Order: sequence, then C-alpha cells, then structure tokens
Amino acid sequence: MSQHILLIHNQALAAQAIIEALTHSSDGCFQVEWVKCCAEGIDRLEGIEAIVVDLDLPDSRGIDTFYRLFSAAPKIPILVLIDSQEQSVGKLALQCGAQDYLLKSRIGAELLSKSLSNMIGRAAYAQGLFEEKERAQSTLNSIGDAVVSTDVCGQVTYLNAVAEQLTGWSQQEATGHPLEDVFRIVDASTRESVQNPMMQTMREDKAVALNPNCVLIRRDGVEQAIEDSAAPIHDHSGAVTGAVMVFHDVSAARATTLKMSYMAQHDSLTDLPNRILLNDRLNEAITLSGRYQRKLAVLFLDLDRFKYINDSLGHVIGDCLLQSVAARLFTCVRSSDTVGRQGGDEFVVLLWEVRQAQDAAITAEKILESLRQPHHIHGHEIHITGSIGAVTYPDDGTDVETLMKRADMAMFHAKAAGRDSYQFFRPQMHARAIERQALEHSLQGAIERQELLLHYQPKLNLATRSIIGVEALIRWYHPQRGLVPPGQFIAIAEDCGLIVPIGQWVLREACRQGCLWQAAGLPPLNIAVNVSSVELRSPRFAAGVREILSQTGLEPHYLELEITETGLLEDSRSVYDVLKELKDIGVMLALDDFGTGYSSLNHLKRFPIDTLKLDQSVVRELTTDNNSTGLVAAVIDIGKTLHIPVVAEGVETRRQLGILLQHGCPQGQGYYLGRPMPAESLRQSLQCGATASAFA
Repeated sequence: MSQHILLIHNQALAAQAIIEALTHSSDGCFQVEWVKCCAEGIDRLEGIEAIVVDLDLPDSRGIDTFYRLFSAAPKIPILVLIDSQEQSVGKLALQCGAQDYLLKSRIGAELLSKSLSNMIGRAAYAQGLFEEKERAQSTLNSIGDAVVSTDVCGQVTYLNAVAEQLTGWSQQEATGHPLEDVFRIVDASTRESVQNPMMQTMREDKAVALNPNCVLIRRDGVEQAIEDSAAPIHDHSGAVTGAVMVFHDVSAARATTLKMSYMAQHDSLTDLPNRILLNDRLNEAITLSGRYQRKLAVLFLDLDRFKYINDSLGHVIGDCLLQSVAARLFTCVRSSDTVGRQGGDEFVVLLWEVRQAQDAAITAEKILESLRQPHHIHGHEIHITGSIGAVTYPDDGTDVETLMKRADMAMFHAKAAGRDSYQFFRPQMHARAIERQALEHSLQGAIERQELLLHYQPKLNLATRSIIGVEALIRWYHPQRGLVPPGQFIAIAEDCGLIVPIGQWVLREACRQGCLWQAAGLPPLNIAVNVSSVELRSPRFAAGVREILSQTGLEPHYLELEITETGLLEDSRSVYDVLKELKDIGVMLALDDFGTGYSSLNHLKRFPIDTLKLDQSVVRELTTDNNSTGLVAAVIDIGKTLHIPVVAEGVETRRQLGILLQHGCPQGQGYYLGRPMPAESLRQSLQCGATASAFA
C-alpha cells in the first residue's frame, strides 16, 4: 500500500528529483503530492502520512515555515530540507517537533526514502503506544477494583478512580508519596500496622495476598475491610521496577453501621469532625502528649462578620461559604492534624506535636492568609476574614475544657484587637475579662453622671481648604480612668445594649451644639453623627431622629447620619425602609468605611446615599500600595458618575493629601487637616477666622 507524502518545495527541478527518487524507491511505495507554498500545503493535509518541506518558500521562510505546518498538523511527521549553512535551523526544528532534517546538498534517493520510511514507522509506533496506554487507562478506570502502583522505592505512581475513592487520595495528591501515607492498613483485631504488601512482593519477587483481616484507613479516618493481591512489575531484563496492587472493599455488610458512626462524629455540612469527635481526639492527644512529654496546640477560629453574609446573601450561600472555608483549612495543616467544626461559624484546629508556640503561629498565619483570598460562590465574590485564639498544652491547660475555654477567650481578644488576626492566650486575659466587666458596669451610669462628651473633627473642601462640616466623635471621661477612647467602650456598649441610649445622647447633643453655633453667628455647618447597625435596627429609630430634630430646632439637612457598609448588610430590607424614612425627614445619609469590601456597588443604587466616606485604612496605604491608589481613584470616579461626593477619612500626611487632590477627591478629614476638638475650641477658632491649617 502506497504512503501518501506531501512535498512542499518551490524549486521545480529539485522537486521533480525528489518525486522521482521516492516514486522508484525500493524502501517503500510512495505517492507524492507536490505544492509550491506553505499555505497550499496546509490546505492539502487531509490523508497525508508525512511531509517533506523546504523551509524557504514564497509565503514563508525559515523556522516560521515549520511552525505553521506543525501548528496545522502536529500529528503528521515532518522532514525538513535545509541548506548546509542552516543546520542550526534544522536542529531548532527538531527541538520543536520535527522528526528529522536533511541537507539539500546531500539528498539521495536511498537516504531520502529510508528517512521517510523510518519517520513514518516511528510515528506509527508512537501512535500505537499512545493508543495502548489509553486503552489500559480506560480499562483501569472502568473496572470495579482499586488499582495502585508504586516504583521500586515504594512511592505511589498511579491510582485509578476506585483507588482514589477508597484511599481518600487523588492521584495528583498521592503521586510521589510513600505508599504508607496513602495506603494505611492495620490488623482489625490487634490494630497493629500490617506489612506493606507492595514492598513484600518486590522483595520476594512474587505475587502475595493481604491478610483477610486487614482494614484500610482512608485519609479522613474512615475504615474499610479490604482484600487485595500484589505483584511485582519487571522491566525487559526481568529486574523488579515496582509493584501493582489490586484491592476491593469487602465491608458492605458493615457499611450501614460505619456510616451511622461516622455521621454521629462529623458535621453534616462540611464533613469535618464535630464537637464530639474533636473532644475525643483532643483527649487522646492530651493523653499521648502527656505520656511522651510533647506539646500540642489548639486554634479556635471564628469567622468575622459571617452573620452579615448569611443575612444578606442567604443561608445557601452561607453554607457554601462554610464548606469553602473548611476546604481551605485542610490545605493549611498537616495530614496528622485535625480540623473540626465546633458549630455555627466556629472551627477548631488540633495541631499534634508542635515543638514551640511559634509553630502554631505559623499555621494561624497560613489560615488567615488563605481565608483572605476571595471565595467565588454561585456568582458572588465573597471576602471574609477570621479571628483565631491559640493555646498550647501543657502551658495553657492540661484538660480539654480549660484549653477550649482559654482558646475561646484568646479568640475574643483577637476580635477586639481589630479582627483578621490571632492571639495567644495570656494569663492577663482573664484579668482583662474582669476589667471589661468593670468597664461595662461603669458605663451603665455614664450618661446620668454626665461623663460623656463630644469632640468635633472638621471636614474640609480639599480644593479650597474651607471647612464645610464636622463629625461628632464621642469621648468618655471616667472619674478614675480619665479619658477612655471610644475603641475601648463602643463594642462593650453594643454587646450590653447601651449603644442605643448612648447613640440617642450623641445625636441630641450634636444637634443641640449645631444650633448653638448658629445662634453664635457662625455659618451653618453640616454635622455628621455615626450610627451603629444596632441603632439602625432598633424600633422607632427614625421617629427618634425626628423628635430630636424637632426638640433641638436643627434643620434636618444639616444633620448627616453615617452608616457603615456592614450596617447595610444586616437585614437589608428593613434597613432600606428605615433609610427611606430618614430621607423623607430630610436627613443626609453617608456610607461610612467604604472600600473595606463588605458591600456591593448595587447598594449605592439601591439605598438613598448622599455621601461616600472612603475608609481610613485605604487612605493610610495610599503612599505604600499602588492597589490602594487605584481603589481610591475608582471610588472617586464612582462618586462623580453617581453624583455622590466622596470624603477621604484619615488624611494624616501631605503626600496623602497630594494624591487625593491629584485624583480629584472633593472632601476629606483627618489629623493633617484638623484634629478633633471640644465644641468651644472649634467655635473660638471659627469666630477668629482661623484657616483650615490651624486645626491640624
């Protein structure tokens, strides 16, 4: 049967000589089709078994000719013809996929025909090997038994689909691991490890069978009774190069019992160990660590603001997010460690055999960094962080209850420190808990004792540096502790239910002060007041604002209520109703902390927002992070497009101000522009005609 050859050659005499040589060749019967250019050759590829090409063609020259042909026909063997001075091109073509090259000056009938015959033979042999491998692969993946192979060192080289299922390892994960990591077997009666059958069959160079009383421990800890047989793999000289094992599950009779036991000890949503199994494993770890004088660590993880995501996007998305978090936690720990779900959005990581606390810190950092990466769930890009409390045995406790309690306490301190961080338990945390309780007790009567006061921070038009408004900031002057920063008591007020009466006091005092300034002859100033999500959800909040405005006499459009992005996420339907009622009153609304990633741009369209306040964390990084600069520019552009003024918070340096001006930010506030000050100090400065720089 003749072999169909495509000859691509621009020189007629040389082409005729090649055709003549191949047609009368004794090495094979060749049928040659001749074309003069590369494009024409590409059009004639159907049915071609080999290509002979001169790289210098009218429509293509040099190695580019080969690239075009190889791209069009990667499976057809190509023989390249080159001039003697272009051997480097021929070698390059070989590296890129050509089967061979010949010098034009040395082409002979016998050499050419032998080269083509060999080339076609090699291609046919390679195709045969590929098809044989594909058949073997399909066969192995379609049978009902599990198949595992190893090299001579006992490292896994292959798992079929059933083996992946039975061991809990994917082929990609298992490849290169010792078989003992992937195929863990113990005696069902004695619980002692069983000899590796693969090593045995290679050592004895014969097929062996596994003890029928063996149990395979899957990667997640589930046990399966199995039967198997293993045999050595030989090379052509008879030397052992590896082993193959075929095994199958014979635990069908016990499957129901095992499943029920597993479900009782694992979380149904994430498939992680639940609290019961976690406590058992922690008890076991404490016993073994005490016996062998080793350390272990417990990490208590709570997701930050998970409730906002659950409430705004729904429980289905929330459940998928928990599953995504669980999957990421697995990538941050060793196979010997335990990741479990404590309940809700809380996870516990048990780290066996840590040498020092720093080992636990490294794992905590890995977990936090993994969580920060976006979670893509059902078309939503979700950003979430976590707070971690860490304890070590025996330093922080010698029993499960103490370790878990102190890990939980350390986690709450991580949240109080700003979230997205970890904290190790320290003895003084217990003292701080008592301190917090004392602070809460003192806060109960702070309003009646007139210990609360307001400072006012100027808000400036950045282009003119003129003051266009102020933000009311609460302070607490404790009779024994002195001035208590809001960061130390606002969270306490929210937790114990005092934030609503405190917020009403702030609102009333700010409105009253605004009227006093106007009565003193000062130009009316816009007064911004922060509103927590707790206040926003409280009954009659909008009605309370209306009453305070009526009682103080401040015109509604001079009052601006600042609402955080997270506040919009909590029960967004009822929040919308409250905001609409506030707008009907005439109050201005500002979206605070914009850019921290908790809301979508849809909120700017859905909610009646008058002002965007760019979060100070973004402004702070303007001079160090190009991404922050891009984010600021984008927010400013969004504000311009939607006709919503943007206020940059936390402007603390000249460079930050310069970048904001460069991008056209209209308004700003911060220590560089003006520090918070008592009402009287602000009044005196404004009456004296002080410039904006006088407040810095």
